[in-house]
Amino acid sequence: MRYLLVIREAVTAGSIPSPSESSLPIADPEIILKSSGYQVLSSAQETRIRRAIKEVDAAILDMPISAIPSWGATLLKWKAIPLLWWCSPEASAASLQACETDTPIDGLLTPSMSAQEMHWVLHFGAKCFYERAAWADERAQLVSRLEERKWIDMAKSILCDLNRVSEAEAYDMLRKRAMNERKRMVDVATSVVKAHQQLKF
Repeated sequence: MRYLLVIREAVTAGSIPSPSESSLPIADPEIILKSSGYQVLSSAQETRIRRAIKEVDAAILDMPISAIPSWGATLLKWKAIPLLWWCSPEASAASLQACETDTPIDGLLTPSMSAQEMHWVLHFGAKCFYERAAWADERAQLVSRLEERKWIDMAKSILCDLNRVSEAEAYDMLRKRAMNERKRMVDVATSVVKAHQQLKF
């Protein structure tokens, strides 16, 4: 993971504290990451971010944590990549109310980290991202299977009532029809249920 995209929250007038308002220096993630050996593009402009995301390995979100879910959803539409939060003192202070939210981040970077620490956080962040993506894919498959099972069970029930057969026989009827029509069993079951619902009217 060498090419990183730093996404900054759009800056509004007066949102950056002056040096007199804050005793902590503002640590720029772009400068720190570049000095640690990474190629970095930094932007707050959505059009520029959209173009750049095709090339990058991960996104570093430099913003309060409450802004991350909407950015995470937006980025996911363009490209699924690891998301890491740049936890600067300013972002941390602005995020105190949101610490219980369900935020889709794969790691956390701070200005005080050494280059080696950043390397390991990015490495483990990528691993977390791939595990999270695998879990989401597995969940989607399970939901799909449950939905298919629901249609098949409804079709079996209809066939049992209409043909006065057992569930096993109704299942066998669905399976044979699916084979004969070269369709998936769930597609046959769906057509049976929908046809039955139309006949009710």
